[in-house]
Amino acid sequence: MSDRRISYAVWEITLKCNLACQHCGSRAGHTRTKELSTAEALDLVKQMADVGITEVTLIGGEAFLRPDWLEIAQAINQAGMLCGMTTGGYGITLETARRMKAAGIQVVSVSVDGLETTHDRLRGRQGSWQWAFKTMSHLKEVGIAFGCNTQINRLSAPEFPSIYEHIRDAGIFAWQIQLTVPMGNAADNSEILLQPYELLDIYPMIARVAERAQQEGIKLQPGNNIGYFGPYERFLRGGSAWSFWQGCNAGLSTLGIEADGAIKGCPSLPTSAYTGGNIRDYSLRTIIEETEELRFNLGAGTPKGTEHLWGFCKTCEFAELCRGGCSWTAHVFFDKRGNNPYCHHRALTQAKRGIRERVFLKHQAEGKPFDNGEFALIEESIDALWPENDSLHFTADSIQWSESWQQKQESYQFVISN
Repeated sequence: MSDRRISYAVWEITLKCNLACQHCGSRAGHTRTKELSTAEALDLVKQMADVGITEVTLIGGEAFLRPDWLEIAQAINQAGMLCGMTTGGYGITLETARRMKAAGIQVVSVSVDGLETTHDRLRGRQGSWQWAFKTMSHLKEVGIAFGCNTQINRLSAPEFPSIYEHIRDAGIFAWQIQLTVPMGNAADNSEILLQPYELLDIYPMIARVAERAQQEGIKLQPGNNIGYFGPYERFLRGGSAWSFWQGCNAGLSTLGIEADGAIKGCPSLPTSAYTGGNIRDYSLRTIIEETEELRFNLGAGTPKGTEHLWGFCKTCEFAELCRGGCSWTAHVFFDKRGNNPYCHHRALTQAKRGIRERVFLKHQAEGKPFDNGEFALIEESIDALWPENDSLHFTADSIQWSESWQQKQESYQFVISN
């Protein structure tokens, strides 16, 4: 049945935020015009339960800056759905954590995007790193399970192994990682984005840290733009024979809801190109079942499923299964989906051909929430000199491995299994 298609919703309940992140896709800060009223939000909770959603994650901006956020969380919980939350963690006191527990928030993900100096720089506020860890200690005290999410870019990548050690010691059970992509504020700060060629040094590092996390009982969850059929793919996605990327899930299992009631197939997708409708104009069921913007992945597994592919992705042996990777990532680079530069298999294939790929900004983003500019892709010789003005160039040599990693380095082994 079509109404059982979607099971997970990510709901931006306000765009108000107390941080100013360099990589914020929604350009959060001020409340959106016409954010849903309490009554509209509570009605939407009922509609989510009715269409078969089983889990809702509250996000912002910063969700707790909306005055009725705990009323919404409680309603989600009472409707029989699991309620989680993603937060920057700036200002969650012990008392707030207690109220979260009482409202039925069962799991929280706290954003940590570097060691203290890098995190505070990326998040635009001094003290935000210390608050993130204070928030984790409060969640621990009240008994709410918590994990972290981390954006990997040229500022945070060298610190990745150390970030892991800090958040492990804070008591996380899971760690979600994602590559920063040029949406919203990140489109204006594109020098911090990894270049496609730099993925060749990123993935061995991620795999090594993931192996340690697995040994230490922490679940590493690769986001939708991590991986794709390189040598670590199965390991990073869980280790079984069927653990590999199987295409974009926007509108198939996930739903994104903006604070003003706009409905998208995925919370990350650009608003203008992917909004199916607004909850004030149509029922949630109608938007899910009838709007093209939420149905663009329904052709998966058929010839129609690959019609949108172009460039490298069109020629790839994994095209039918992968369908161009994460739609959000491809779209915000090239202003259309179907050719994803952030792919490990692609970087390896191009390297074998003696080619490396770089992107550069061609058109600026307009400055609206969830907007994107447009990049051009350069193919050049793998031996070409790197541009002199690119001071943030990431290589394996720039990774900061602490002594605890040095001691284990000799015993570190990784079985490559394609």
